[in-house]
Amino acid sequence: MIASPARRAAFPPNWRVRIGLIALALYVVYACGVLDVTWARFVTGFSQGARFIGRMIPPSLAPDKLELLYDGMSESLQIAIIATVAGVLASLPLGLAAARNLSPLPVAWTARTAIALFRTFHPVLVAILFVKAVGFGALAGVLALIVASLGFLSKLVAEAVEDMSMSQVEAVRATGAPFLSLVIMGVLPQVMSRCIGFSAYQLDSNLRNSALVGLVGGGGIGATMFTAFQRFEYDFVLTIALAVVAVVMAGEIVSGWMRRLFQ
Repeated sequence: MIASPARRAAFPPNWRVRIGLIALALYVVYACGVLDVTWARFVTGFSQGARFIGRMIPPSLAPDKLELLYDGMSESLQIAIIATVAGVLASLPLGLAAARNLSPLPVAWTARTAIALFRTFHPVLVAILFVKAVGFGALAGVLALIVASLGFLSKLVAEAVEDMSMSQVEAVRATGAPFLSLVIMGVLPQVMSRCIGFSAYQLDSNLRNSALVGLVGGGGIGATMFTAFQRFEYDFVLTIALAVVAVVMAGEIVSGWMRRLFQ
Protein backbone atom coordinates (compact mmCIF):
# COMPACT_ATOMS: atom_id res chain seq x y z
CA MET A 1 0.00 0.00 0.00
CA ILE A 2 1.43 3.37 -1.06
CA ALA A 3 1.63 5.90 1.73
CA SER A 4 -0.20 9.15 1.06
CA PRO A 5 2.02 12.19 0.85
CA ALA A 6 2.08 14.53 3.84
CA ARG A 7 -0.63 17.15 3.70
CA ARG A 8 0.65 20.68 3.30
CA ALA A 9 -0.91 23.54 5.19
CA ALA A 10 -2.93 25.86 2.97
CA PHE A 11 -1.54 28.92 4.72
CA PRO A 12 1.79 28.04 6.34
CA PRO A 13 2.81 30.35 9.19
CA ASN A 14 5.28 33.04 8.24
CA TRP A 15 7.41 33.39 11.34
CA ARG A 16 9.46 36.24 9.93
CA VAL A 17 6.36 38.37 9.54
CA ARG A 18 5.09 37.38 12.99
CA ILE A 19 8.39 38.21 14.66
CA GLY A 20 8.51 41.52 12.80
CA LEU A 21 4.98 42.44 13.94
CA ILE A 22 5.77 41.50 17.53
CA ALA A 23 8.94 43.61 17.41
CA LEU A 24 6.96 46.52 15.97
CA ALA A 25 4.33 46.23 18.70
CA LEU A 26 7.00 46.17 21.41
CA TYR A 27 8.67 49.22 19.94
CA VAL A 28 5.35 51.11 19.85
CA VAL A 29 4.86 50.34 23.55
CA TYR A 30 8.41 51.48 24.29
CA ALA A 31 7.98 54.70 22.24
CA CYS A 32 4.72 55.52 24.02
CA GLY A 33 6.49 55.19 27.36
CA VAL A 34 9.38 57.41 26.28
CA LEU A 35 7.07 60.07 24.85
CA ASP A 36 4.73 59.95 27.86
CA VAL A 37 1.76 58.95 25.70
CA THR A 38 -0.69 57.74 28.34
CA TRP A 39 -4.40 57.06 28.45
CA ALA A 40 -4.80 59.43 31.42
CA ARG A 41 -3.43 62.36 29.44
CA PHE A 42 -5.67 61.42 26.51
CA VAL A 43 -8.78 61.44 28.70
CA THR A 44 -7.76 64.71 30.36
CA GLY A 45 -7.43 66.26 26.94
CA PHE A 46 -11.13 65.71 26.25
CA SER A 47 -12.25 67.93 29.12
CA GLN A 48 -9.65 70.61 28.32
CA GLY A 49 -10.61 70.50 24.65
CA ALA A 50 -14.29 70.89 25.54
CA ARG A 51 -13.51 74.02 27.58
CA PHE A 52 -11.43 75.40 24.71
CA ILE A 53 -14.22 74.82 22.18
CA GLY A 54 -16.69 76.41 24.60
CA ARG A 55 -14.60 79.59 24.57
CA MET A 56 -14.64 79.63 20.78
CA ILE A 57 -18.42 79.54 20.42
CA PRO A 58 -20.05 81.65 19.05
CA PRO A 59 -17.65 82.92 16.37
CA SER A 60 -16.86 86.61 16.39
CA LEU A 61 -18.57 88.70 13.70
CA ALA A 62 -17.44 92.12 14.89
CA PRO A 63 -16.83 94.55 11.98
CA ASP A 64 -13.20 95.21 12.95
CA LYS A 65 -12.54 91.45 13.15
CA LEU A 66 -14.16 90.82 9.78
CA GLU A 67 -11.94 93.48 8.26
CA LEU A 68 -8.86 91.72 9.64
CA LEU A 69 -10.23 88.44 8.31
CA TYR A 70 -10.73 89.90 4.84
CA ASP A 71 -7.22 91.37 4.73
CA GLY A 72 -5.58 88.15 5.93
CA MET A 73 -7.60 85.91 3.61
CA SER A 74 -6.93 88.16 0.62
CA GLU A 75 -3.21 87.98 1.32
CA SER A 76 -3.35 84.19 1.64
CA LEU A 77 -5.13 83.89 -1.71
CA GLN A 78 -2.51 86.12 -3.32
CA ILE A 79 0.29 84.05 -1.78
CA ALA A 80 -1.26 80.79 -3.00
CA ILE A 81 -1.89 82.04 -6.55
CA ILE A 82 1.57 83.61 -6.98
CA ALA A 83 3.29 80.51 -5.56
CA THR A 84 1.27 78.19 -7.79
CA VAL A 85 1.93 80.14 -10.99
CA ALA A 86 5.65 80.47 -10.27
CA GLY A 87 5.86 76.83 -9.16
CA VAL A 88 4.17 75.58 -12.33
CA LEU A 89 6.41 77.65 -14.60
CA ALA A 90 9.56 76.45 -12.81
CA SER A 91 8.47 72.82 -12.45
CA LEU A 92 7.89 72.23 -16.17
CA PRO A 93 11.58 72.54 -17.23
CA LEU A 94 12.73 70.78 -14.06
CA GLY A 95 10.30 67.92 -14.63
CA LEU A 96 11.34 67.60 -18.28
CA ALA A 97 14.98 67.51 -17.20
CA ALA A 98 14.18 64.76 -14.68
CA ALA A 99 12.47 62.52 -17.27
CA ARG A 100 14.88 59.68 -18.02
CA ASN A 101 13.37 58.96 -21.44
CA LEU A 102 13.93 62.54 -22.57
CA SER A 103 17.13 63.76 -20.89
CA PRO A 104 20.62 62.28 -20.62
CA LEU A 105 21.05 60.26 -17.44
CA PRO A 106 23.46 62.70 -15.74
CA VAL A 107 20.99 65.55 -16.29
CA ALA A 108 18.03 63.42 -15.23
CA TRP A 109 19.64 62.25 -11.99
CA THR A 110 20.84 65.77 -11.17
CA ALA A 111 17.29 67.08 -11.63
CA ARG A 112 15.86 64.21 -9.56
CA THR A 113 18.31 64.99 -6.77
CA ALA A 114 17.13 68.61 -6.76
CA ILE A 115 13.50 67.47 -6.67
CA ALA A 116 14.25 65.16 -3.75
CA LEU A 117 15.81 68.07 -1.87
CA PHE A 118 12.74 70.23 -2.50
CA ARG A 119 10.50 67.43 -1.19
CA THR A 120 12.59 66.73 1.90
CA PHE A 121 11.30 69.49 4.19
CA HIS A 122 7.78 70.49 5.14
CA PRO A 123 6.64 73.93 3.90
CA VAL A 124 6.53 75.18 7.50
CA LEU A 125 10.23 74.41 7.99
CA VAL A 126 11.08 76.02 4.66
CA ALA A 127 9.01 79.07 5.64
CA ILE A 128 11.02 79.42 8.86
CA LEU A 129 14.23 79.47 6.83
CA PHE A 130 12.87 82.12 4.46
CA VAL A 131 11.56 84.21 7.37
CA LYS A 132 15.10 84.27 8.72
CA ALA A 133 16.44 85.12 5.25
CA VAL A 134 13.99 87.77 3.98
CA GLY A 135 12.08 88.71 7.13
CA PHE A 136 8.45 88.39 8.16
CA GLY A 137 5.75 88.85 5.58
CA ALA A 138 4.19 87.43 2.45
CA LEU A 139 7.47 87.09 0.54
CA ALA A 140 8.67 84.35 2.88
CA GLY A 141 5.37 82.50 2.46
CA VAL A 142 5.48 82.79 -1.33
CA LEU A 143 9.05 81.46 -1.51
CA ALA A 144 8.24 78.56 0.83
CA LEU A 145 5.22 77.51 -1.22
CA ILE A 146 7.19 77.82 -4.48
CA VAL A 147 9.70 75.32 -3.09
CA ALA A 148 6.86 73.01 -2.03
CA SER A 149 5.24 73.32 -5.48
CA LEU A 150 8.54 72.52 -7.20
CA GLY A 151 9.02 69.36 -5.19
CA PHE A 152 5.51 68.09 -5.93
CA LEU A 153 4.84 69.22 -9.48
CA SER A 154 8.30 68.44 -10.90
CA LYS A 155 8.07 64.83 -9.75
CA LEU A 156 4.61 64.38 -11.25
CA VAL A 157 5.62 66.04 -14.53
CA ALA A 158 8.66 63.76 -14.80
CA GLU A 159 6.50 60.67 -14.18
CA ALA A 160 3.92 61.83 -16.72
CA VAL A 161 6.62 62.34 -19.36
CA GLU A 162 8.12 58.92 -18.65
CA ASP A 163 4.68 57.28 -19.05
CA MET A 164 3.89 58.91 -22.41
CA SER A 165 4.16 57.24 -25.79
CA MET A 166 7.51 57.83 -27.47
CA SER A 167 6.21 57.24 -31.00
CA GLN A 168 5.01 60.83 -31.37
CA VAL A 169 8.30 62.11 -29.96
CA GLU A 170 10.31 59.97 -32.38
CA ALA A 171 8.20 61.19 -35.30
CA VAL A 172 8.94 64.82 -34.43
CA ARG A 173 12.61 64.00 -33.82
CA ALA A 174 12.87 62.36 -37.26
CA THR A 175 12.03 65.68 -38.90
CA GLY A 176 15.22 67.17 -37.44
CA ALA A 177 13.31 69.54 -35.15
CA PRO A 178 15.26 71.19 -32.30
CA PHE A 179 14.68 70.16 -28.71
CA LEU A 180 12.27 73.01 -27.93
CA SER A 181 10.09 72.11 -30.90
CA LEU A 182 10.28 68.46 -29.84
CA VAL A 183 8.90 69.39 -26.43
CA ILE A 184 6.16 71.66 -27.81
CA MET A 185 4.98 69.31 -30.57
CA GLY A 186 5.77 65.87 -29.18
CA VAL A 187 5.67 66.06 -25.38
CA LEU A 188 3.30 68.78 -24.22
CA PRO A 189 0.24 67.58 -26.20
CA GLN A 190 0.48 64.24 -24.40
CA VAL A 191 0.99 65.49 -20.85
CA MET A 192 -0.73 68.89 -20.84
CA SER A 193 -4.07 67.66 -19.49
CA ARG A 194 -2.36 65.86 -16.62
CA CYS A 195 -0.17 68.89 -15.88
CA ILE A 196 -3.28 71.08 -15.63
CA GLY A 197 -4.80 68.62 -13.20
CA PHE A 198 -1.59 68.62 -11.14
CA SER A 199 -1.56 72.43 -11.14
CA ALA A 200 -5.17 72.61 -9.96
CA TYR A 201 -4.41 70.23 -7.12
CA GLN A 202 -1.31 72.25 -6.19
CA LEU A 203 -3.37 75.44 -6.04
CA ASP A 204 -5.72 73.70 -3.63
CA SER A 205 -2.75 72.51 -1.56
CA ASN A 206 -1.18 75.98 -1.51
CA LEU A 207 -4.44 77.46 -0.25
CA ARG A 208 -4.22 75.16 2.76
CA ASN A 209 -0.50 75.58 3.29
CA SER A 210 -0.69 79.37 3.07
CA ALA A 211 -2.42 79.31 6.46
CA LEU A 212 0.31 77.09 7.91
CA VAL A 213 3.25 79.17 6.73
CA GLY A 214 1.55 82.26 8.11
CA LEU A 215 1.72 80.79 11.60
CA VAL A 216 5.53 81.02 11.49
CA GLY A 217 5.69 84.51 9.98
CA GLY A 218 4.91 83.87 6.31
CA GLY A 219 2.03 86.33 6.15
CA GLY A 220 -1.57 85.70 5.21
CA ILE A 221 -4.41 84.42 7.33
CA GLY A 222 -2.06 82.28 9.40
CA ALA A 223 -0.43 85.40 10.83
CA THR A 224 -3.88 86.76 11.71
CA MET A 225 -4.77 83.50 13.44
CA PHE A 226 -1.49 83.46 15.39
CA THR A 227 -2.15 87.00 16.62
CA ALA A 228 -5.67 86.00 17.69
CA PHE A 229 -4.25 83.06 19.65
CA GLN A 230 -1.78 85.33 21.39
CA ARG A 231 -4.61 87.68 22.42
CA PHE A 232 -6.81 84.76 23.59
CA GLU A 233 -9.48 85.79 21.10
CA TYR A 234 -10.68 82.25 20.57
CA ASP A 235 -14.03 83.31 19.10
CA PHE A 236 -12.12 85.10 16.33
CA VAL A 237 -9.95 82.00 15.89
CA LEU A 238 -13.11 80.01 15.14
CA THR A 239 -14.19 82.65 12.60
CA ILE A 240 -10.82 82.35 10.86
CA ALA A 241 -10.98 78.54 10.89
CA LEU A 242 -14.45 78.54 9.33
CA ALA A 243 -13.29 81.01 6.67
CA VAL A 244 -10.29 78.82 5.84
CA VAL A 245 -12.56 75.77 5.51
CA ALA A 246 -14.88 77.70 3.19
CA VAL A 247 -12.01 78.91 0.99
CA VAL A 248 -10.45 75.43 0.78
CA MET A 249 -13.81 73.91 -0.18
CA ALA A 250 -14.26 76.59 -2.84
CA GLY A 251 -10.74 75.85 -4.09
CA GLU A 252 -11.59 72.15 -4.28
CA ILE A 253 -14.64 72.94 -6.42
CA VAL A 254 -12.60 75.16 -8.74
CA SER A 255 -9.80 72.59 -9.08
CA GLY A 256 -12.33 69.85 -9.86
CA TRP A 257 -13.92 72.07 -12.50
CA MET A 258 -10.50 72.74 -14.05
CA ARG A 259 -9.67 69.04 -14.19
CA ARG A 260 -12.99 68.24 -15.92
CA LEU A 261 -12.59 71.16 -18.33
CA PHE A 262 -9.18 70.08 -19.64
CA GLN A 263 -9.63 66.30 -19.64
